[in-house]
Parts: sequence; structure tokens; C-alpha cells
Amino acid sequence: MSNVYFKKVSQNTSVKEVNAITKELLDRIIKEENIKLGKKIPLKVHFGEIGNETYIKAENFDGIIDYLAEKNIESCFMETSVLYGGQRKNRELHLKTAKEHNFTRLPVIIADGEQGENFAEVEINKTHFKTCKIGKDFLDYDQYIVLSHFKGHMLSGFGGAIKQLGMGYASKGGKLAMHVGMKPKLVERKCKKCHLCEPRCNENAITIGEHSFIDYDKCVGCGACFAVCPNKAVTIYSFRRILKMIGIGNPFQQKLVEYAYAAQKDKKNIYINFLMSITGGCDCESKKMKLLLKDIGIFVSTDPVAIDKACHDMAKRHGKDFKGAPTFKYANKIGFGSTQYSLIEVQ
Repeated sequence: MSNVYFKKVSQNTSVKEVNAITKELLDRIIKEENIKLGKKIPLKVHFGEIGNETYIKAENFDGIIDYLAEKNIESCFMETSVLYGGQRKNRELHLKTAKEHNFTRLPVIIADGEQGENFAEVEINKTHFKTCKIGKDFLDYDQYIVLSHFKGHMLSGFGGAIKQLGMGYASKGGKLAMHVGMKPKLVERKCKKCHLCEPRCNENAITIGEHSFIDYDKCVGCGACFAVCPNKAVTIYSFRRILKMIGIGNPFQQKLVEYAYAAQKDKKNIYINFLMSITGGCDCESKKMKLLLKDIGIFVSTDPVAIDKACHDMAKRHGKDFKGAPTFKYANKIGFGSTQYSLIEVQ
């Protein structure tokens, strides 16, 4: 059984109070669990998509940053680029998003390279994946503070620490593997022969010429070509792939759990979940979303499964039963975290 520490918040809780709460919870778990802190601890965050208004704002992380600074611990913000388009699809645009959303107190590292092509294979030997493509720079550190916004999600049912690990640590190729389990396709009639994709392919799998194609014997499915193509000649979409992306014939939740397992493997992480600004959709959605519940609280644990289960249960008690419960069952099956937790309310 894992401990999950929790403190209530409300719609009237100020940013200053939020920072005092996160600082208090962080200090509490470190002392209670006898956690040894490293010399540098990055913060795994989500910068929010442009147009989204309900992501957890940068100002809410100041208490955590202050706490680390007081202990002379270096830090930075870390993220990976997204699979789809938008202003977080590559390093340059992602850094721009981070700046526009005021994530400026710490340096920002986009862990999977310029176009999402920079990854390392983490061996897990589970049902769906033997290895997982994790943003390479994540392997440089042994400990993270993983900051997650708990809310709904179209495919996984809910988004929290498990999704922040699984999708957030995955390189573009890892995201592709979870969503569709297929490699990109080059549509010749759309190819303008600009050659931008060729130097982005570390496997030399792309040929652009009279007959342009991807050599699938070489392709590792990193997704860099998909990210860089300005003409949409490289695609991950087809009728069969779309069916897989929405979950038909594709056990997305299980794949997400396996990637989360890979992301935290051999790490000594601390997880903080914000059960605030609770929406039915993801912070990746570039639109204003309706709130489903009033703000409930902030949670901290060393167990990503336990903290998500605690948030899932708490949301249900407040009137919203998020989908995605099979996620917990599968996590148990592969020996990842614990769904049994002791909820300790901090007064």
C-alpha cells in the first residue's frame, strides 16, 4: 500500500496559497518517506496548448521551485513534442509556447530533440512492448518531480501521473506506437521533393526522387519525417489507423501503462497531481473547455498509480466518474505501482 498525501483547495484558493500547499506537501512527503534528493531534479510539466485556458499555470509551480532552490538543488522544465500539429510539434515552437505561457523561471529542455527524433530504447518486456522509445534526455537524470493536471481525456479516460509519464516521456515514435502502432506513410502525389525529411531520418530510411518512399526495413517509426513535412506528404492517417487511434483494435490504455512503466523505471520520482480546473478534455486541446467540478485538492505520492487512483476516487466522490478504470487493473497486472493507497489529509 502506498501513501498519498492530500490537501484541500477551493475555487477561492489563491496562487500564493497553492504554492504554500505544494511546498508543504513536498516537504511532508520527503520527511515522512525519507526521500533523498539529488543535486538536480527536473520538473516534468505540460506547457498547455495555445488556446487552452485550463492547464495548470506556471505560477502554480513557484512553491516547488522555491523549495528546491532553498536546498540548492538545480532544476529545469522538461517536456517532449507532440505527435500532431500545432505549436508544440517541434522544439522551436514548443519553446515558444513555454515562453508565451510564462514557463520562464527555469531552463526548458525538450527531451526528444528538434523534431521528436531523439530517443532511447528502454527495455521492459511486457505484453505490447519489449522496449519503449523514451525522449533521450530523460535518461540523464535519476529523479524527477512529475507535475500532472488530473482531468478527463478522450482516449485514456483520465489524464494524471500515468499519462504524464507514458505520453509525456515518449518520443514522437513512442507516441506513434501507442496511438496507432504503425509507421508513417509517404504519399507520393503530395510530395514536393523539398528533401526536408531526408536529413531528419537517422536511419536513412527515406528516399526522395523520381520514386519517393520510406524503407520500412530501416524505419524505426520515430515520426520525425511526419513532424517536419510542410506538405502533409508524410501521414499517420488512414481509415484503419483512425480506427486504431480511437481505440478500435488498439489497446491504447494498456500501451500507455507500459510506456509509463518504462518512463519511471529505475527512477526515484515524486508525483504531484493538481485536481483543479477539472475538465473533460486534455490540456493538449487548443480550446476553452467547460469545468466539470469545483477545485478539490492537491495530491503528492511516490507512486504514480496510487496517486491517480486517489484522484480518480476523489473525483467520483464529488460527482464525476471518469472513464479509464481498466488502466489501474492493467497496472496491477504488470506489477506497476499500487491501487491500494492510504490517503493522508494534511490539515
